[in-house]
Amino acid sequence: MKVVICGAGQVGSSIARYLAGGGNSVTVIDQSAELIQRLSDTHDVRGIVGHASHPDVLAEAGAEEADMIIAVTYADEVNMVACEVAHALFNVPTKIARIRAQVYLKPRWRTLFANDRLPIDVIISPEIEVAHAITRQLEVPGAFDVLSMAGGLVRVVGVRCLADCPIVNTPLRQLSGLFPDLNIVVVGLIRDGKPIIPERDQMMLAGDEVYFVADTKHVQRAMLAFGHEEQPGRRVVIIGGGNIGIYLAEEIDERFPQVSIKLIELDKARAAEASQRLSGVVVFNGDGLDTEILEEANVGTAETVIAVTDDDEVNVLSSILSKRMGAERVVTLINKPTYEPLVTNLGIDAVINPRTITVSQILQHVRRGRIRAVHTLREGFGEIIEAEAMETSALVGRPLREINLPAGIIVGAVVRGTTVISPRGATVIKADDRVVLMAAPGAVRKVEKMFAVRLEYF
Repeated sequence: MKVVICGAGQVGSSIARYLAGGGNSVTVIDQSAELIQRLSDTHDVRGIVGHASHPDVLAEAGAEEADMIIAVTYADEVNMVACEVAHALFNVPTKIARIRAQVYLKPRWRTLFANDRLPIDVIISPEIEVAHAITRQLEVPGAFDVLSMAGGLVRVVGVRCLADCPIVNTPLRQLSGLFPDLNIVVVGLIRDGKPIIPERDQMMLAGDEVYFVADTKHVQRAMLAFGHEEQPGRRVVIIGGGNIGIYLAEEIDERFPQVSIKLIELDKARAAEASQRLSGVVVFNGDGLDTEILEEANVGTAETVIAVTDDDEVNVLSSILSKRMGAERVVTLINKPTYEPLVTNLGIDAVINPRTITVSQILQHVRRGRIRAVHTLREGFGEIIEAEAMETSALVGRPLREINLPAGIIVGAVVRGTTVISPRGATVIKADDRVVLMAAPGAVRKVEKMFAVRLEYF
């Protein structure tokens, strides 16, 4: 597949790395010669310095032969115009644009992106996706990551093994015997910062970060098995009243009407705007690093404090302050990937990375085969993939124990209709089943092939 990526920032470079690693032909456009040089030196991509929405630059990038354009520059308007030019002049089949300004996405103006106007096939809004990710965590107290798959029937949950975790030092193959009615499969471990795709004899140790796949109805019981008995919070404090903070407050207020929400915003005008827009939220105009403001917002009695300003350092420090003042749990937005491995040692319970979330949203439209959803985990770890099994797939019709799955692939759940099946050796996948699996970076292409529609199917 030939892909043109507009923007060589964190998201653009991450997408380029994923796609180039999968054998795709990738060209990246950016106005920064430094970013283009850095990307070209480290990845098998072609770089062009120029303005991403200019026809001559897109032509030089090979837009005439491109299967897809992914516009993720810092300017929404450049992203939109790049997609329009790619459609009108080069007939690029698939156009994806990142759009941050919420005004473009209001229902009143959604017709802007109709095929006869601005024909963008997929719109990615990082602010909305980040808010969704945080809200999912609120639904599973104690988890540091929660993904929803198969229309909400399956959850992928990230949780830390505490010292008193009942299943610490237990081989994974024994889990089904210890909990025969608990439909969970452990698909990934992070130990001392290193990702592990576990074998059946692997044991979980205290301090491990564990990813498991479970029937949504079994998640709470699974959390108890991992030693987590946290109760849903009724008091939430949000630090940061930007697009993410406001959208998050709106979503929490709508989905959890019993929750009391307070929001702290430094900019006076922005705080006034938030107060006017969020009728059910108490808004404080002040610094999230000011202990007096934090005390006034009662962070010490809050079950969850969520720091989502546009400054990583403010998010980290305000989270640490809130935890020391008594907050039960802190969730921190971090854009710089180098910070993420460090903050768990500082008492921060969960980290939200907008880049990872945005990359996941884009990849699910890029992956070939019958791929219905994709979520990247941590940098270089792997992907959680939901795929539909076709009649011609090598997975269909045989017990899993007889299928020689490629290394780096673990089947976490099989969904048949509305029934979630926890896979065992005797499990037989049928046509039209949805399969949720973990794939290490080197195994993703093999997953695409396993779920590809073969010619003999027609």
